[in-house]
Amino acid sequence: MEIWAWALLAFAALIAGLGKTALPGSSTIAVVILASVLPARTSTAAMLLLFIVGDVFALIAYRRHADWRTLLRLAPAVVVGLLVGAVFLAVSTDGIVRRTIGVILLAMIALTLWRRHRAPARPAGDDAEPGARASGRIAAGGYGTLAGFTTMVANSGGPVMSMYFLATRTPVKVFLGTSAWFFAIVNLTKVPFLAGIGLLTPEVLLLDLTLAPMVVIGALIGIRLARRMPQQLFDRLVIALTIAGSLYLLF
Repeated sequence: MEIWAWALLAFAALIAGLGKTALPGSSTIAVVILASVLPARTSTAAMLLLFIVGDVFALIAYRRHADWRTLLRLAPAVVVGLLVGAVFLAVSTDGIVRRTIGVILLAMIALTLWRRHRAPARPAGDDAEPGARASGRIAAGGYGTLAGFTTMVANSGGPVMSMYFLATRTPVKVFLGTSAWFFAIVNLTKVPFLAGIGLLTPEVLLLDLTLAPMVVIGALIGIRLARRMPQQLFDRLVIALTIAGSLYLLF
């Protein structure tokens, strides 16, 4: 590859690490860059392995801040979404898949902003009122299904999960810790499937080995940023990045 292509790939790897430890949603930018430089199937495999490197640093930094009750609430719906996504992939074209996800993400942003405007934060766990618990289960079911669906069809589950955590007004570190565990588990689950269809080639592994240091640098920068970032700024950046990724998929 030419030098400009390597520069773009290095920048994408940096953004991937940053997205794992500070700005969920920016990872969509990394996906877009890799897909523009590499063949689509190759970029899918390469991006997954780079994300797993970022997952390691996200877990090191935030593993103790995860909300496991939230993960358990989401798990059944995510499995359903993965299965629905697999069926959808089998019957749809790439263009339909991208536009469908773009529409879903924009709808999620609108719904999230509307919910945050309409009602103050309420606990969604065991301490919540019965109505709030029911609402929390419905939200977990809806967002979890969409997250499983989008991560299966386009590696785009991050923006959906970001909208769920914003809708539930999750603090920055709990947001990042719960996301870290969620995507570490989901991404590792995908590895056997990609290996089984022959996408994890020696060339892909060598490419990722070359780019992995940039992921590490991005992750370390992200950890420092997250420690100093106000909640309001964090929320706004996540929303802006999610909108950008949604519009790219849509148009």
